[in-house]
Amino acid sequence: MAYMGRIQFTNEYEDIISAENLLKAWKEFLCGKRSHKDVQQFELNLMANILTLYQDLANKTYQHSPYQAFNISDPKPRNIHKASVRDRLLHHAIYRILYPFFDKTFIADSYSCRLDKGTHKAISQFRNFAYKASFNHTRTVWVLKCDIKKFFASINQAVLFEIISCYISDVDIRWLIFKIVSSFNSTEKGRGLPLGNLTSQLLVNVYMNEFDQFVKHQLKVKYYIRYADDFVFLSDDKIWLQNTLLVVRNFLMDKLRLELHPDKLFIKTITSGVDFLGWVHFFDHRILRTATKRRMLRNVQMKEGNIDTVQSYLGLLSHGNAKKLVNRIRNIGGQLF
Repeated sequence: MAYMGRIQFTNEYEDIISAENLLKAWKEFLCGKRSHKDVQQFELNLMANILTLYQDLANKTYQHSPYQAFNISDPKPRNIHKASVRDRLLHHAIYRILYPFFDKTFIADSYSCRLDKGTHKAISQFRNFAYKASFNHTRTVWVLKCDIKKFFASINQAVLFEIISCYISDVDIRWLIFKIVSSFNSTEKGRGLPLGNLTSQLLVNVYMNEFDQFVKHQLKVKYYIRYADDFVFLSDDKIWLQNTLLVVRNFLMDKLRLELHPDKLFIKTITSGVDFLGWVHFFDHRILRTATKRRMLRNVQMKEGNIDTVQSYLGLLSHGNAKKLVNRIRNIGGQLF
């Protein structure tokens, strides 16, 4: 694939499927879900269910159950696929062993679904890179912003297996990952990962790490940030960004079978405002995207009296210039303060 010198995963299959790991995974999975009926049902015979799952995994008779599909607005419509409690327990067991290994292979400026990362650190790094790329605000900075079309639904499972195989030689672990990944298909066989699986969050980062490594080691880009399928390049050279876009488009299509979203792609200056991760960024400040602002006010009004919702939004707004919006939200939830 895209780069050489990969470290190798050294854990064994038993480390993932052991009753001890399954029990630890259950405790992590249980957080915030104790009131769910399907979780309570599974817990009634917890040890028997875990031992049965272990035997199925040890004997290679394990089969992933069908998904329950439903739609949400987050804010755009998304199709979520929910696995059974038994399968989600296994997802957690796999994740807790694989994540520490794969996280070490990721670049520093990949921020989605990683410990000690997230959107706040991504937007802080954006400001830091803008400062450096402008040579302390003495040059115009251009930003190439890209988004991948139908990201989760477009993941090519064969390509993903090839990438996984470069890291993991254990045939049993590869079999298990194959069972999880191939349990789902989006619009066509062999494509897609389900939104809703914990393992999907890790695997899309493993997939896009091929691109990240290409950007850093082949293109040698200094100022690059990725959050899931949103990524930006910053430079004082617009022509270089235009040329980079062509190379990026070709790599994503040829190596990862991914297509850039034509309506969410632009090259513009920071002075004009760059929309990235819910905020419109300028050199010395950032403001909340208009659509995000409207949705936030609507949600606060709908959930009036819910202190968790209000405090969550106030925490988000503390990362930008939103004094007027903060006051409006405080007024709506006035009785809570």
